[in-house]
Amino acid sequence: MQLLKMKLHWQILIALVLAVIFGYYFENQIAYVAWMGELFLRALKMIIIPLILSSIISGVTSMGSSKNLGRLGVKTISYYIITSLLAISTGLFLVNIIKPGVGVDMGFAQKVEGLAETTGSVSDIFVRMIPENVIKAMVEGNILAIIFFSILFGYFITRVKNSYKEKLTNFFDAVFEVMMKLTMFIIKFTPFGIFGIVAKEVARNSDQLMSIAGSMGIYMLTVIIALSIHAFITLPLLTRFIGKAKPFKHFRNMASPLLTAFSTSSSSATLPLTIDAVENNSGVSNKITSFTLPLGATINMDGTALYECVAAMFIAQVYGIEMSVTQQALVVITALLASIGAAGIPMAGLVMITVILTAVNLPLEGVGLILAVDRILDMYRTSINVWSDSCGAVIIAKSEKEKLKV
Repeated sequence: MQLLKMKLHWQILIALVLAVIFGYYFENQIAYVAWMGELFLRALKMIIIPLILSSIISGVTSMGSSKNLGRLGVKTISYYIITSLLAISTGLFLVNIIKPGVGVDMGFAQKVEGLAETTGSVSDIFVRMIPENVIKAMVEGNILAIIFFSILFGYFITRVKNSYKEKLTNFFDAVFEVMMKLTMFIIKFTPFGIFGIVAKEVARNSDQLMSIAGSMGIYMLTVIIALSIHAFITLPLLTRFIGKAKPFKHFRNMASPLLTAFSTSSSSATLPLTIDAVENNSGVSNKITSFTLPLGATINMDGTALYECVAAMFIAQVYGIEMSVTQQALVVITALLASIGAAGIPMAGLVMITVILTAVNLPLEGVGLILAVDRILDMYRTSINVWSDSCGAVIIAKSEKEKLKV
């Protein structure tokens, strides 16, 4: 009973610790708990599409005029581009200083299946933003296309007769309220879901954790340091001096979604918890969260963009390829553009890195070098993605003269 009275983030933290112990020492019994993680992820994925659709349409209609939508849109996109560029620049600086790829054994690379079929271009990514069939986009989980449609649909609700406008606005507001109630119900089971997910991952990798860390230690350390600088220096400074808010109080408010993002490696799956924490803990209005957070979960990938930049430079160093200033600038730009559209693509991580490697003529087989540690680093970079989204919501809310709890 005492455990149930604890705050959610403490419950999740305890679940994480117990999951690591269970996964490491009871590897053969993992099937008895793995189902909890599977059910939890399925429940979160079940509500993502209706939650995004209803929240964005509700948010856009609540803004009123197209002027308000345009102003909020410019602020949101500007924040996402600036923070992503700052993150990529941090990664690029550190990878050039530390040079983690120098001296790495090429025999460590893993074989990548189906790489040629998934290679794409930046233009392909943006074509997917406009769906040929919005129902098909929902079935396939093409979040960027759903967001694009939702913004358009919400905007044109405000352009029809008042009798239609009121009915549609009330309908989507009601759907959003129901989805948030459902979200709150699912959130109660987060510690059990996290326990199942993490225990399974620890058991799956228990026999190779030390060998991975030994072979790729410097590369992993470079990524972790770069992500930490962005998370604990860059974003708090932006929140404090541009947003005029208290970043570390906001960080404490975000404990539950950040721990969930770390465990699930999914910004989209964490979205319901992020919306709840930013609204109820930090006091940002639904008008801001319903627009900025679903958009951020799809196109604001600070941690991922940083990681992809470091990975591309690491692969170049392993192959002994000297990257010119122009090529490094191209890596930065391509990492930014690819991170915006990556969420709607099958095998998103691999496709994203192949886009960057293709742009600067690096060998695609180099992806095999980073596969072994990708899951470990994915957990941390996803947390940074979610943290950046939440800081953006706070900064934009403050710029709109909202009174927050931070």
